Amino acid sequence: MKNKIINFVAFQVGWFACVLGAANDMPVLGLIAAAGVIALHLVLVVRPLQELWLIFFAVSIGLVFDSVLVTCGWLRYPNGMLAPGLAPYWILAMWAMFATTLNMSMDWMRGRAFLAVLMGAVFGPLSYQAGARLGGLEFVQPVFALIALSFGWAIIMPLLLELSKRFDGVAEPRNDASFEPAAQGEGS
Repeated sequence: MKNKIINFVAFQVGWFACVLGAANDMPVLGLIAAAGVIALHLVLVVRPLQELWLIFFAVSIGLVFDSVLVTCGWLRYPNGMLAPGLAPYWILAMWAMFATTLNMSMDWMRGRAFLAVLMGAVFGPLSYQAGARLGGLEFVQPVFALIALSFGWAIIMPLLLELSKRFDGVAEPRNDASFEPAAQGEGS
């Protein structure tokens, strides 16, 4: 339970660092905070490589999703853009940090597909709106952006939770006897 609280608090600190860093023309601060959050997470888990794979897939999904929103002209980010039409690097750092919550502070949602869809559809857009209010991004086409965010996160949230089951570095490894080689008899 202690690690889940640490994970939740670390994500919140990292989220604010990313958004406020971007809002104040210092997006690299978000990267530094995200690196710290991810490093802390990897120290707390049993199998860090599994979690790194989950982070990789989450960042890949985030790159595509947020880049589509930028390319469509629905969202604009003030800085941190590596190339026109791509999501800024600090938002990708947020996707990486979000992945660290899937097997820790948000593991309670795994296996609850309807709840994941609902939570994604509601809280995904709310997170972006909070970021906009703090100056980290701008809704250029608010109606289209909010619809896309709601539908997108309704799909992304259950997808990420399914991936978190496959790449769970938090749970102790199974000791499944069916995967162990058969014991050889004595005298063989």
